Amino acid sequence: MDYFPLFLDLKHQPCLIVGGGDVALRKADLLKSAGAAITVVSPELVPTLVQWRDNGELIHRPRTFSRDDVAGMRLVIAATDDEHVNAQVHAECEARSILVNVVDTPGKCRFIVPSIVDRSPLMVAISTGGAAPVLARQLRARIEATLPHGYGVLARLAGALRDRVKARFSDERARRRYWETALEGAAAEKALAGNEAGALAELEARLDQADDAALQRGAVYLVGAGPGNPDLLTFRALRLMQQADVVLYDNLVAPAILALVRRDAERVYVGKKSNNHALPQEEINQLLVKLAKDGKAVLRLKGGDPFIFGRGGEEIEELAANGVDFEVVPGITSASGASCYAGIPLTHRDHAQSVTFVTGHRRGDAIELDWPRLVSPSETVVIYMGVKQAPHICAQLIAHGRAADTPAAIVEKATTTEQRVVAGTLATLPALIEQQGIKPPALIIVGTVVTLHDRLGWQAS
Repeated sequence: MDYFPLFLDLKHQPCLIVGGGDVALRKADLLKSAGAAITVVSPELVPTLVQWRDNGELIHRPRTFSRDDVAGMRLVIAATDDEHVNAQVHAECEARSILVNVVDTPGKCRFIVPSIVDRSPLMVAISTGGAAPVLARQLRARIEATLPHGYGVLARLAGALRDRVKARFSDERARRRYWETALEGAAAEKALAGNEAGALAELEARLDQADDAALQRGAVYLVGAGPGNPDLLTFRALRLMQQADVVLYDNLVAPAILALVRRDAERVYVGKKSNNHALPQEEINQLLVKLAKDGKAVLRLKGGDPFIFGRGGEEIEELAANGVDFEVVPGITSASGASCYAGIPLTHRDHAQSVTFVTGHRRGDAIELDWPRLVSPSETVVIYMGVKQAPHICAQLIAHGRAADTPAAIVEKATTTEQRVVAGTLATLPALIEQQGIKPPALIIVGTVVTLHDRLGWQAS
């Protein structure tokens, strides 16, 4: 994070703009909208600034910049076309620990003026840290087109009810759950339609009818985090990630996905690596029950899909046995993500008429697989968690009748910017995995569909 994002209350606060041209006008317009007390230092002003001065909306010092101009200022913007003056403004502000922005000079900015979507009191600010202002403006235009003005109404109504809701619910979690439900559905629809009175009535009705016990009851949400790319999360997953009190996450959950969880949610790592379990599965099950019975909204975040080698079934069995409310949200399983991003169709009319998912995870001293079932040349076999056992897996497939020259590939960190695809055959793949230093998370795909990777692979490997 190059810049810390925050919103400043500048009402009646002294702010200085050095410069009187069009750039200075744009900055003054923003500060004026925020209610700042504006002083402009410049020998000359563009006509609009002259008008604002004459109307008493700003103070004008008709001269060049002096070091004493920054005294007592909350915030300063240098907007001249003279690099020497801009540098002088920057130096004086730095010496006095005053927030300063030198327009179009990121290296001399203690703050960035973002592109703004204004739905007051709802505000959206977009910044690239000065690296690509045009990109920020383009994103702003997209958000402007998709964010209805009614959300500003909804935010204003929520602010008006804030004290009443706080008085109604002493429990912080209950308050948050009230808002999570009240700001959806009928109240939101009425606000977006311009029916402010109807939206307020709906919020008040929900407040009067709220079930305290229900709002304080805990629940567990098993959410599939997909194969690694945050763009592949479902909308439902994103919503629940923002509502969780605590999140239990696996080793296969990408950091970029974990970063989307509500910032003040407690995070508990319960991941499993080979021969290294942060928590045994039985303890994870018990922890889910305990947290839910403590009244918390628990997000169980799993790589891929919870019901495909994710042990989600075992966890919800424990929840059901203990009377805990739960929901399962599917995710894109790693096989689908890896095959799509590697350009290896799992089924293809000319290559494979079926596909089988198996796990290469060792149970005790052996991998328990139905080897004779996996040797059909018209079937694709996808092996989860098979990196360490790849030599044994490939050897067993060959020993049970799969040709040694059967194409095979391994996809590492599928769907992410670090994705790698290494292709060979059952005979050569184990050595390739070692030579290339392939590490989990990675997925093995066996079958003639692998030959399509060279032509259909659209992601750089």
